[in-house]
Amino acid sequence: MQDVIQKKGIKIERVDARVNNDASPKRNLSDVQRPKKPRRHRLWLVALFATAFFIFALSVLFAKATIIINPRIEEIALNENLSAVKNSSTESPSFDLVIISGEESAKVEAQEEEDVAIRAEGTAILYNTFSAVTQRLSIDTRLEGSNGKIYKTTKELTIPGMKKDGTAGSVEAGIYAAEAGEAYNSGPLDFKIFGFKGTPKYEKLYGRSKGEITGGLSGKVPLVGEELKTKTLTELKNSLQAKLHKKVEDQMPEGFVLFKDAAILSVGAENVNYKDAKDGLVPITLKGTLYGLLLNEKKLTKTLAEDAMENYDGSEVYISNMKDLKFSLHNKEYVNFSEVKNIDFNLSGAAKFVSRFDEEKFIGDILGNSKDNFNAILSKYPGVHSADLSLRPIWKMSLPEKREDVELIVNYP
Repeated sequence: MQDVIQKKGIKIERVDARVNNDASPKRNLSDVQRPKKPRRHRLWLVALFATAFFIFALSVLFAKATIIINPRIEEIALNENLSAVKNSSTESPSFDLVIISGEESAKVEAQEEEDVAIRAEGTAILYNTFSAVTQRLSIDTRLEGSNGKIYKTTKELTIPGMKKDGTAGSVEAGIYAAEAGEAYNSGPLDFKIFGFKGTPKYEKLYGRSKGEITGGLSGKVPLVGEELKTKTLTELKNSLQAKLHKKVEDQMPEGFVLFKDAAILSVGAENVNYKDAKDGLVPITLKGTLYGLLLNEKKLTKTLAEDAMENYDGSEVYISNMKDLKFSLHNKEYVNFSEVKNIDFNLSGAAKFVSRFDEEKFIGDILGNSKDNFNAILSKYPGVHSADLSLRPIWKMSLPEKREDVELIVNYP
């Protein structure tokens, strides 16, 4: 029903808002559309995806591997007779020789006093420029020193004749003073053979002392008994050997080994210096020279491995306790160490052979490989006894791609 209202020239239609309930269909509240909310499971999917991406990023950015290797160690009882050549360039064992001298001294308390008469002693070189014929000298041949005093030879000797090129024949001789006393102590002297005075041989057969002439003494002096003297000299010898041995080791070039018994001490002059005794203390000095036989460790190890290890394939090994092995030089008493060219010796003891392996090649083989392939790669390295692999993060199933992401620890003894 419409009513038309005219007001001030404006036409207005009014619609009756009343509705016939019987004519219109009924509407339920449930039929009314409401705004839709995002479903909760979609949010969980987004969060899960983000977490997975984060974990993947961590595994790529922070992937690390730590590998601990235990090398193969084989202990073998050795008793090997070997030879070595000085400064040899071959693969056989070789050695170098080092010579070092020194002295040790101590002051010993004198046990009593005694009147002594001690003759000075020394060494002289006697020369023959007279002829090519040898000259024989008897024991106690008198030598007239340039200090005007007489000394004597300690034994019978022969001076060789001149050589064809005019070089004088020569021989070394021990000498001692004709009388006891400090007056015969001297620095280097020249000598004439007293018995040839007035003959042509007097000027052509002569001598020169080798170093000083010392030890002459007479009068009342503090006395060191033989037992105490022997004990002190033994202690000085041991101390000198230890000191010189350390000096050799400190100067030893890399790649060489010096066994304890391969350092031989030659004891030189021993001097009980009664002249400088003071307040009842007598100085005792011992001089000596140490000859060190430095063996090339790599060559020696390879020879020992070839002789002692079963199925040795030539791969690199080293002996971790090399210095603990016992070295014994054959015919030691006949070796002239100052001129030695080759040596024969024995090495014995329980040697620990440790295998080395190519670390960089091994790392190159495992980079980027699956964790499952690790043991198969490891089996190609016989020098490895066992290994432990740790990956970070723990869910990683493959090794890193880059060398800097791998930490390799080898437990070499």
